[in-house]
Amino acid sequence: MARITASKERFATSEYTAKGFVTSLAVLGLVCTAAWFGYAQIFTKGLERLPPKVCDGAVDRQVVIRTLPRTRTAEEGASQRYEREDLMFSCHVRTSAGSILSGMARVEDASVQQWLNHYGTSTDGDAVRVSIGGVEASAELDSSSGSSSIYIPCVPRGVRAEEANESYAIIAEAGVIGNGRFSGAKLRQAVTDFTYQLTKHTYALAECRNPRTLPEKLPRYEDHA
Repeated sequence: MARITASKERFATSEYTAKGFVTSLAVLGLVCTAAWFGYAQIFTKGLERLPPKVCDGAVDRQVVIRTLPRTRTAEEGASQRYEREDLMFSCHVRTSAGSILSGMARVEDASVQQWLNHYGTSTDGDAVRVSIGGVEASAELDSSSGSSSIYIPCVPRGVRAEEANESYAIIAEAGVIGNGRFSGAKLRQAVTDFTYQLTKHTYALAECRNPRTLPEKLPRYEDHA
């Protein structure tokens, strides 16, 4: 009888120890989950706390999130200047991690060929380009900043009829200073999407004559590289 009692006591002790171990693991798991969630909310959700549309409503926040790395905090801003054909709109997003996404769109008296001569080639003479409905986009293949430029024909409000010609356009350029969320093709595409939204916003501000319906998004570079 004594042996049976001792065995029962040892079994009860082992069972208690196992339950305690399982409970400890569960508590540890909850603590780790809470710690990770707190870390994610405090140190990686800076971009998610930006307005749904940044830079005076010019660019979707999701485009910025696809472009810049996770960060604790982020701030955005825009500036605008307008006087006849002297229209300029700029946008920037700065992160506490040191990365900056910035771009500027402006009215210029330049043909597509002039734009290509300046933006259509990289320092190594290599760039990828897409076009749709008169909208042109180009990005450097060798650029770690994802630098991109957009060209949309536009004769802006305020330009006299005798001055108006097909060479007027909205030209935009943008890029990342520091690290991007990705590199290579993904970064180029993300920056181009940012540049295009910035360009469309400026196109509306310019009140272009005979405005065209701009596509929702540009063709993907990967389909035309």
